[in-house]
Amino acid sequence: MFVNYFATRVGHLHAATAVLALASLALVTGCQREGEELQAEIRPVRVMTIESRDSNGAFSLTGTVQAQAEINLSFRIDGRMIMRTVDIGDSVKAGQLIARLDQQDEERGLQAARAQLAAARAQLLEARNNYGRMRELVAQDAVSRATYDQAEALLGTADAQVKAVKAQVDLAKNRLSYTRLLSDVAGVVTARGPEAGEVVGAGRMVVQVARDGARDAVFGVPAQIKDSAQSNSEITVFLTSDPQVTAVGKVREISPRADPVTGTFAVRIGLLNPPPAMRLGSTVTGRLKLSVASGIEVPASALTRAGGKPAVWVVDAQALTVSLRTIEVRGQDTAKVQVGAGLNPGDVVVTAGVQALRPGQKVRLLEASKS
Repeated sequence: MFVNYFATRVGHLHAATAVLALASLALVTGCQREGEELQAEIRPVRVMTIESRDSNGAFSLTGTVQAQAEINLSFRIDGRMIMRTVDIGDSVKAGQLIARLDQQDEERGLQAARAQLAAARAQLLEARNNYGRMRELVAQDAVSRATYDQAEALLGTADAQVKAVKAQVDLAKNRLSYTRLLSDVAGVVTARGPEAGEVVGAGRMVVQVARDGARDAVFGVPAQIKDSAQSNSEITVFLTSDPQVTAVGKVREISPRADPVTGTFAVRIGLLNPPPAMRLGSTVTGRLKLSVASGIEVPASALTRAGGKPAVWVVDAQALTVSLRTIEVRGQDTAKVQVGAGLNPGDVVVTAGVQALRPGQKVRLLEASKS
């Protein structure tokens, strides 16, 4: 009986093992099929074949109109500001009152200096009279020469004291006048600093004034365009909102340091006789003409990013798989991208469907065109 029971248990064990083996085989087969289906997924994409060609040498850049000179107006002394008479956008004239500090301390300082001057003048008058008497007496041998010399020295000291106190009075007058901030230039207020009631330090910007007169169109440009802009004499600028409003400008200033955020260089274009519609802060577009050079262009739709850098998907013509390749952008607008480096003639680049791709994915080419 024991033998029968043992045989029955062994049979059950073999049956369970067989079931587990079949389940494992089915799971492995399902995973393989799923992997095969994933690998077999083919994305249809539109592509273009890169071809080097001469560019038209024209770049469109967007910037703003700024004054050639912006002046920061500030107090020369510390104090509590009690009023500011202008705000952003206000026009100011040379000599106009901009702000005022509390004058009480400076007025007291001027009064104290004037009192010291009065006392010094009284001492000078006494020393002068005493010196006159000593001069007569020493001529009559009524006093010693040493007494006369002492009176003469006291007169010189009193005169020097008066001159020193006069300088203090002038300084106190200047400090009192410094409590009134006057504009040195005519222009428009573009920025403001502290509000009335705040204690401000000497040299702190109270308002910024864009001086009337010459204006610049300021653009942020890539390094390649910055280097080429130095040799360009004229640039056409027009209002982005109204292309009919145009002006001609010349490169006036090129920043030697790139912006840490955008990586572009600030180029200031001095506008020649800009129309009144090109107000400060207006958005403008500049057409920069460069010397004709061989270059590569791709549609803006082909551009993506890899590791925070511009990139495109490149197709392996043999395996029909895609891979990301970083590129250097020389310039771009809404329709196309000027490629400075990263692509070569003959490369096949995906121009549509770039967001749905992954490295190594197989693709089906819908269209092939020349760049």
